[in-house]
Amino acid sequence: MKLQFPKITVWRAIFAGIMLSGLYATYLRVMYGLGGSTNMSDKFPWALWIAFDVMCGVALAAGGFTLVALVHIFNIEQYKPVLRPAILTAFLGYSLVVVGLLYDLGRPDRLWHPLVMWNPRSVMFEVAWCVTLYTTVLFLEFLPMVFEKFGMHKPLEWIHKISVPLMILGVLLSTLHQSSLGSLFLIVPEKLYPLWYTPILPLLFWISAIVVGLAMTIFESWHSSRAFGRALELPLLASLGRVLAVSLSVYLWIRFLDMSHRHVFGLLWLNRTETWLFWLEIALMAIPAVLLFQAKVRMRPGALYACAVMVVFSVITNRLNVGITGLEAGSGTHYIPKWSEVAVTLSIVAAGFAIFHFVAQNFPVFEVAREASHAELAETEEDPVAV
Repeated sequence: MKLQFPKITVWRAIFAGIMLSGLYATYLRVMYGLGGSTNMSDKFPWALWIAFDVMCGVALAAGGFTLVALVHIFNIEQYKPVLRPAILTAFLGYSLVVVGLLYDLGRPDRLWHPLVMWNPRSVMFEVAWCVTLYTTVLFLEFLPMVFEKFGMHKPLEWIHKISVPLMILGVLLSTLHQSSLGSLFLIVPEKLYPLWYTPILPLLFWISAIVVGLAMTIFESWHSSRAFGRALELPLLASLGRVLAVSLSVYLWIRFLDMSHRHVFGLLWLNRTETWLFWLEIALMAIPAVLLFQAKVRMRPGALYACAVMVVFSVITNRLNVGITGLEAGSGTHYIPKWSEVAVTLSIVAAGFAIFHFVAQNFPVFEVAREASHAELAETEEDPVAV
């Protein structure tokens, strides 16, 4: 039997390069610690691995709790076809956030300490517990895809019996820690630049998580339709686009109302790096907010996808601004990520795409695959000899 090797393509070559560089960066991190593998310091201890791998990673995985809330709490059944891909994206996102934390923590072997060494007054303690519990909930929400794939009827029945309270628990946990990531920065009012520091930062983090969760659902559906040759659920995604437009408008209205109350509009005209990055963040959110209110934009797949991409990059810019840009001036230092930090981040993102592709190919993630899986199970029950 002849061995068949995967065909070498440009994207596979890029993926291999990213993963090899990430592997070498991992070696540097293990052998030389944070000081030898990053540009972090005592003055600037929270950098790319927290701002992107954790803060952005958690936000980009928000599609899970957003879609679960729409389908199972608000009972909007029309969004059910995109629920499973959103749950898978969320499960992978949170799992990779934990991987990112293993790089960022000075003692990754002590990652489990918050679970047994309680400190209820600490926001970090609350985030650690919520992320741990919510990742467990996402794993349980993912299990039906595994049970359906392998025809495991009894476990599937059991998981369906607890699915509703499971979904509600997941939404509550995600709401708690999405907002708590903003609470982490409330203790540094003198260090975080005023364009981003606000007492309502937890609320803004939570709303922007909902916003990017909707955008990521559109983003993932568009890419999945191209990768797997599926028809794009355009009417469904166009409806999500309208919800996204309203959510963006609410976020921007609260953001500027808060800035007005804090009298910081004068900072918008200063020629500083913070000003330009703030306007970039707002522009990437305001443009799709205006465009998505137009039906002709929402019904054009390319335009809808472009708006979703802008929203995703807007929230990424916001988290990087809060976690890096807004803290640089207050810390009295300038931070540029080392190549190894970037390599680790890119390898985590690339691994996420690769794992999603593998799972979506081999498990009933999409509605069509799910129906096919149910049909196979039904045939097996009718004709046991076929097994």
